[in-house]
Amino acid sequence: MPKRKPLLVIPVEAPVQQGAFDLYATLVNSLQSSGETLEDGDVLAISSKYVAISEGRIVRLDDVQVTAEAEAVAERYQMNPRIAQLVLQEADHVFGGIPGFLLTYKDGILSPNAGLDRSNIPNGFAVLFPEYPYESAAAIRRELRQRLNTGVGVVLTDSWLMPGRLGTTGVALAMAGFKPIQDERGMTDLFGNPMQVTRRAIADTIVAAAELMMGERDEATPFVIVRNTGVQLMDLALGEADVAIEWEMDIYVQSLTEGLLERLPQSGD
Repeated sequence: MPKRKPLLVIPVEAPVQQGAFDLYATLVNSLQSSGETLEDGDVLAISSKYVAISEGRIVRLDDVQVTAEAEAVAERYQMNPRIAQLVLQEADHVFGGIPGFLLTYKDGILSPNAGLDRSNIPNGFAVLFPEYPYESAAAIRRELRQRLNTGVGVVLTDSWLMPGRLGTTGVALAMAGFKPIQDERGMTDLFGNPMQVTRRAIADTIVAAAELMMGERDEATPFVIVRNTGVQLMDLALGEADVAIEWEMDIYVQSLTEGLLERLPQSGD
């Protein structure tokens, strides 16, 4: 087996944005300013929040009209009623919550408050997810191919809370140009044992590496070039069905929402 080249994770800083802007021109200018170039086979990780801002997905909270349902949810979970309203509007499903947050399903991801983000944006505003993240990722890839004559993969990054763990990590909100999952079922391990269930989350792993460079505060690094990932680039239509597991098979969703159907026998029973 040929030796793999070392993974390179290259940050690209860009101007802070507070309203809709030309994402492609900003990326090209940022690459030039940083002295970096995209190469065939690279995967370009882009902050989904930066993409959303470029699309004008910014909401002024004072403009949000609050329904009776949102008022009730806000009271129950001690939330700003306008935030509760936005979450109810944006979420594909709401499971429940804790004070200040609702656990939602949005674009194939279990996410607090439907991905609503109020960090690194002026007070009184909130940023939503891109409206159609997979279409956005595919459009960015096409534009880069046309403008720069370079074949790359694209992945939109988001921060994610892992169940039962402190701190955030990275998750792929959407991707284009490569298969996000590497299916290793039926392959053998080091000892020749057949793999039964392993499917590697390649897109999420790439995002986790990129998030080390992007940061969460004032780094102003919405672009990261990830080189030598080993992914095979291809033209294919992708959507959340390519990465999201059915709820009936999700151990977190099923275990926490269904619970034990009957009391398990205890020692001494």
